[in-house]
Amino acid sequence: MVLRAAGMPLAEVERPLGHPASDEVLVEVEACGVCRTDLHVVDGELRDAKLPLVPGHEIVGRIVQAGRDVSDLAVGDRVGIPWLASTCGSCRYCGTGQENLCERARFTGYTVDGGYAQFVLADARYCFPLPADRDARDLAPWLCAGLIGYRALRFAGDGTRIGIYGFGAAAHMIVQVCRHRQRDVYAFTRPGDAEAQAFAHRLGAVWAGGSDEAAPAQLDAAIIFAPVGPLVPKALRDVRPGGRVVCAGIHMSDIPSFPYAILWGERSVSSVANLTRRDAREFIDIAQKANIESTITRYPLSAANEALAALRSGKLVGAAVLDPGS
Repeated sequence: MVLRAAGMPLAEVERPLGHPASDEVLVEVEACGVCRTDLHVVDGELRDAKLPLVPGHEIVGRIVQAGRDVSDLAVGDRVGIPWLASTCGSCRYCGTGQENLCERARFTGYTVDGGYAQFVLADARYCFPLPADRDARDLAPWLCAGLIGYRALRFAGDGTRIGIYGFGAAAHMIVQVCRHRQRDVYAFTRPGDAEAQAFAHRLGAVWAGGSDEAAPAQLDAAIIFAPVGPLVPKALRDVRPGGRVVCAGIHMSDIPSFPYAILWGERSVSSVANLTRRDAREFIDIAQKANIESTITRYPLSAANEALAALRSGKLVGAAVLDPGS
């Protein structure tokens, strides 16, 4: 499924099968999650995408061919392919453990072709082994919703009261991690969205309400997944002195001006950018220990435009996943 121009529907296209370079693997896609970042790319909110482009960066599949220099993975292995496609390994960020900020990074489904396809090529060094006994469609949201959610949770610190603003794919992963770690989650949804609030409660949130409501208790940290700038001052009002507000999206509408008083008291606001391989290794381990379960809506690959439309509408519960085999 190919994006030819921003704002246009994806088109179903047949292409010749690629062959892996020396450090690449060719992966037959079992499932690919539909992420809000895909939506930002397709809608043109993220500029400089490679066009034409195959979107998708929550990829689960089996290796069918490996380049001659690939030693840690083998044909038949199940792997996950995330947003971070490769880094240069030599810039100031790569040299200090911040490869997520690499000056020459490439990104799956944005600057290289992704997983809205039957097969995908990927740099083997940025692929991660996944459990072979789980349904591939359940694993797909781990590869971004889970990874970015986990990185945001790391940035949020060790507090026990965590506010989550926007209860979609990432939030429904991270509330389960928090429950596993005995941390309380307060879920903020679209005002009046009773279905999302009930979903949050089912997954273990101790409170769920609209984003127009004040938090029922002072929060230690807030994670904003919704791409809505006005939620930043809202979250600052909800966190305690010394609390942290973490913006976890790759795109957000403008943040309105706000009084210094709600930032004062050593509150902080930060963003999360991309992910590192450390994030992936740690989250995949935690997700297995915590038995993280995905709530998904399945779509055939040819219905990728329908899946994106469902995400755009805000009516999707959990995550959408494309199934190339259906």
